[in-house]
Parts: sequence; structure tokens; C-alpha cells
Amino acid sequence: MLEQFITSFIASAGFAILFNAPRKALVRCGMVGMLGWILYFLLVELEFDAVLATLSGAFVVAIVSQFFARYYKTPIIVFSVAGIIPLVPGGLAYDAMKNIVINDYNTAIQLAAKAFMISGAIAMGLVFSEVINQIIRRRTKL
Repeated sequence: MLEQFITSFIASAGFAILFNAPRKALVRCGMVGMLGWILYFLLVELEFDAVLATLSGAFVVAIVSQFFARYYKTPIIVFSVAGIIPLVPGGLAYDAMKNIVINDYNTAIQLAAKAFMISGAIAMGLVFSEVINQIIRRRTKL
């Protein structure tokens, strides 16, 4: 479990460096990615579907990103882009393409469909978070 914490933190902070995030935000970017990945990892370990686990992880990434953006007066994109990186199904997409190259089309289609659903779950998690945030902001103004 500690290995999951450390590697997800490093991955998110590393991509924050790659995307030229402010230096003072690097640790926070790592924390956002770590929180999203740990939720994903725990749900998968509890035998939840990977798509649902990814949706939940992306939702947490977006919520924490919104909080950090407001608290530290930094654009939300700094935290959400770096934080979402551990959830991206790059290995799954690679395996799908590898199976296309070796002419195993049935496996390739299954893997590509799963990668597509996981990618959609990431987008939905980010959107749901923003919708809930907008609803809360409108309610508090009334």
C-alpha cells in the first residue's frame, strides 16, 4: 500500500513538473493524484469494476483540485491535470494496440472498449464534480 502511495505521488508530481506547474504547487499536485489513485486502488481491491473505481477516483481528484484551487488561489487545471494522470489507462490502450498488431482482434476490441470506458469515466468524474460545485455555489448565493 505504501508503494502505491509513493508511486502515485511521484507520477502526479512528475507530470506537474512536465506541464510547468508552479513549484509551490508540485507537492499539492502529487497529493491530488495520490488521493485519486488510492481511492481507485482500494475500490479495485474490493472488487469493484475498474470503470466505477476510475469514476470515483476522478471525482475525488476534481473535488480536491477545486478545494486547492480556491484555497491557494491557483487555476484548477494545475491540480486536476497532474492529479488525473495515474488514472489514465495508457497501459490498457497499449495492450489493445499490441493485440491489433499481432492480429488478435477480439482481445484488442475488448481492451480498447475498456480503455474507452475508463477514459469516459475520467471525463464524467471531472464533469460531475463541476456540476455539483456549481449547484452548491448557486444554492449558497440564494
